[in-house]
Amino acid sequence: MQPQKWITIATISATLLFLAAESTSEPDQIVTLPGQPVVSFKQYSGFITIDEKQKKALFYYFVEAETDPALKPLVLWLNGGPGCSSIGAGAFCEHGPFKPSGDILLKNDYSWNKEANMLYLESPAGVGFSYTVNESFYTSVNDELTARDNLAFLERWFSKFPEYKDKDFFITGESYGGHYVPQLAQLIVQSNAKINLKGIAIGNPLLEFNTDFNSRAEYVWSHGLISDATYEMFTTVCNYSQIRRQFETFGALSPDCSRVNSQYSREVSKFIDTYDITLDVCLSTIQLQSHILNKMEYVGEIDVCVEDETVKYLNRKDVQEALHAQLVNVDRWTVCSDVVKYNRQNLEIPTVPILGKLIRSGIWVLVYSGDQDSVIPLTGTRTLANGLAKDLGLNTTVPYRTWFEGKQVAGWTQVYGDILSFATIRGASHEAPFSQPERSLVLFSAFIGGKQLPEAILSNW
Repeated sequence: MQPQKWITIATISATLLFLAAESTSEPDQIVTLPGQPVVSFKQYSGFITIDEKQKKALFYYFVEAETDPALKPLVLWLNGGPGCSSIGAGAFCEHGPFKPSGDILLKNDYSWNKEANMLYLESPAGVGFSYTVNESFYTSVNDELTARDNLAFLERWFSKFPEYKDKDFFITGESYGGHYVPQLAQLIVQSNAKINLKGIAIGNPLLEFNTDFNSRAEYVWSHGLISDATYEMFTTVCNYSQIRRQFETFGALSPDCSRVNSQYSREVSKFIDTYDITLDVCLSTIQLQSHILNKMEYVGEIDVCVEDETVKYLNRKDVQEALHAQLVNVDRWTVCSDVVKYNRQNLEIPTVPILGKLIRSGIWVLVYSGDQDSVIPLTGTRTLANGLAKDLGLNTTVPYRTWFEGKQVAGWTQVYGDILSFATIRGASHEAPFSQPERSLVLFSAFIGGKQLPEAILSNW
């Protein structure tokens, strides 16, 4: 009985301290979002000014955990792009508490705020509602500036919400979040910021340019999307990373690479979403900008046009008023920015070495892959994770095995030194929490709880 008494006292103490730490966040509290169902948890959103001189302000959306927020960790989520919205993508299309459907919001049964207090940030300035009056900033955005601004945001956000300052803190993200997340984590460690960073998790991340892009050819070939001849051209005439690099640097391809790219596009066809090769696409009535590493994913069992629904919803005046948002220097809110001109050379900066430094600092690292993504396939990510473990001298503590959600195999996982983990999510797309929400929630819960992914329950068989 004594342990139960201790837990009860600790729980009460933590809750009282949490409530006593009155924040200055009340003006940012959302009364209710138009069309939302009744919920018991609190929501906040608004601007955090990080540079008064340039009037640079980043927009956030924060939802407390559904139950016991005082006892749950704080998790920051960053979508990639570069230049795509963590609110429009992460919050409203993936693992936030609601998803738009027509004029209303539907409750997401697999929202990550079941397990944590979730903070979504639109970054860098120029993405979503975030802005700066110095519009020259938009033409010179890079990884260093983004990490620095994100840290400035966090420090000022904690001043507004001091009750969260000492909580276990995790940074999560996907796609180009493979740059955003580890770079921000590294800056937190290097600057000795008073942030209780415990770990990072990144899904289908860009970690190393050549490995990630060149794993595409084998992936699409092995899944029957291209012919043997095209696969051979990829591997002997012009690899995929060269195609990408030439096009972005010079705006045109060499004749050889152009021929490879044309043949690839013809065989895959325009009717396949390479971010999820198994699923149907939305027959959209709105032409949305597609960015290099971050395009919304769709699944037949869920509203396949949820991105369109999100764009409509966040452009409503009553929604913007409820969110304490406004459009600055743009006419419409978009999922991916039309104004940010990100330095594309940053794509080629490997972030695997940063992961190594974080691990040496004692930061947990989870790298996961939706296994239906051909844009940043699991094959390259798994190779990079395994290579990192070898470089760090980490022994395998959990051999490569299946993990389960309920009675079904949810993916495969391997753990190195109890600090670096790799996992796949079976049947998931580039944006895994959208296409496999239940399995993604199981993965997320295990990660922030410091637990191993569940194995098969023998009684099920």
